[in-house]
Amino acid sequence: MRSASFLKIGIVTLVLATTAVFAAEVAPPAPKPAPAKARLGMNLAGPADWATELPFVDVFRMSRPWISQKQGAGWGQGPELAIDDLGWVKTLEPGCYAEAMLCTISGGHYPAGIYTVFYEGEGKIDFGKNAKLVEAKPGQIRIDVDSSKGGFSLQIKQTNPQNYIRNIRVIMPGFEKTWEKDPFHPAFLKRWNGFACYRFMDWMHTNGSTISKWSDRPTLQHATFSKRGVALERMIELCNRQKIDPWFCMPHLADDDFIRQFAAMVKAKLDPSLKIYIEYSNEVWNGQFVQSRYAGEQGVKLGLGPKEKPWEAGWHYTAVRSMEIFKIWEDVFGGRDRLVRVLPSQAGNSGVSEGILGFREAAKHADALAIAPYMPYSIGRGKTADLGEQMKDWSVEQMIEHFEKTAFQDSLNRMRKDKIIADKHGVKFIAYEGGQHMVAFVKDAELVKKISATMHAANRHPRMGDMYRRYYDEWAKIGGDVFAVFSSIGQYSNHGAWGLAEYYDSKPSDYPKLDATLRTAKDWGQIP
Repeated sequence: MRSASFLKIGIVTLVLATTAVFAAEVAPPAPKPAPAKARLGMNLAGPADWATELPFVDVFRMSRPWISQKQGAGWGQGPELAIDDLGWVKTLEPGCYAEAMLCTISGGHYPAGIYTVFYEGEGKIDFGKNAKLVEAKPGQIRIDVDSSKGGFSLQIKQTNPQNYIRNIRVIMPGFEKTWEKDPFHPAFLKRWNGFACYRFMDWMHTNGSTISKWSDRPTLQHATFSKRGVALERMIELCNRQKIDPWFCMPHLADDDFIRQFAAMVKAKLDPSLKIYIEYSNEVWNGQFVQSRYAGEQGVKLGLGPKEKPWEAGWHYTAVRSMEIFKIWEDVFGGRDRLVRVLPSQAGNSGVSEGILGFREAAKHADALAIAPYMPYSIGRGKTADLGEQMKDWSVEQMIEHFEKTAFQDSLNRMRKDKIIADKHGVKFIAYEGGQHMVAFVKDAELVKKISATMHAANRHPRMGDMYRRYYDEWAKIGGDVFAVFSSIGQYSNHGAWGLAEYYDSKPSDYPKLDATLRTAKDWGQIP
């Protein structure tokens, strides 16, 4: 099952007028926002062994955390593994081994051929599934991978506890001499070159993050990025390489020291010509996420809202904690010139927006209101509760016709409504996410499968590309600034078709919504 971050589900909320009950902090007059310039940014898909974007030439960076195996037992039935702080296996019990899954991608949509495995330490490494040993010597192994048959695995069969196997790197064919200097896959770099920003929400595993202290962060020395997220150093390196602004989502549990040290590393390493988007967590208003419940609890605890309305207390806590985070970044950077301080809200819900922007005059300490103006098409919920049964025999043309008349038009109305609120508070209007939102939530599994297949076909339909073009045009027309599309590349499933395309080697001509996005970026002067 994919991460919950792929499910962008609106929460039905009774919204009451919100009045600040605490004296507002005196804020300097907010400068008038610069004229909007519509640009497209990108939400990058999160690290996982099944992720199909393949941003790194070292595929072990995306490997699944170690699975404990025991000879003769069922899958994953081995004893608890002894793992060091960086995720490397220190010891193995007799008859047991540790296994990591790599590139669990079907259809040959990752490179086949000779992979080079580098490692440190002493022990025995073997390979499973669709990889065959070609050559081995201490510290380096060559394997032949057949990607047409699916993924493969790396197995630690023996390891020396005094010098255990660690720092494993599994390098794609052709990059064995350049991977340290050039860690990013050239197809990944080429595809998004010229985009305005990279929103690292999924790269940082923001939803449900357990990171609270600086020592909890993922580093370049950790075994895999799929457990804690991508190291900040890699995010900075990517943005420096492409001159693309980073958009960071601060973990909801992060203490002030984490925020300060994170900001200090960005200041020290990020190209000084780049701006930095700063946001507190992700969709803190959205009750499906742990961070939303946490914000509500903290808001009630601090007296920011009534116990009977934890959602309202959560909006106020979002405002308060965001201002605290912004202040730390401003202190580290000696000002706010390079910062884009983001206050997020639920698209089309003025109560949430006012509850965040208006509380203690938070808007005067921020630069932008961010929404996610999705084309909402969650079949089986709310107004569409009974629509699933009707859809079982729909053609692709019927579905996309209905989608255009409902979800597409609704998204445009939300944009216009929220732009009025941004203007009222004197902040820029940006989108932290957006795109189609086709998901089937009906109870019958077979019906979900059938409706999802039609939804997937609709996502590949030329009319979807036409709607994306009109969608972006409307954003520019009403005065929207940066629009961070959700999401880059990801395989379609019953949980949604979030990727603009499905695989790293997908062609824009096969995915009209990707083609429309790239064409719009070109029209807006972002790419040649």
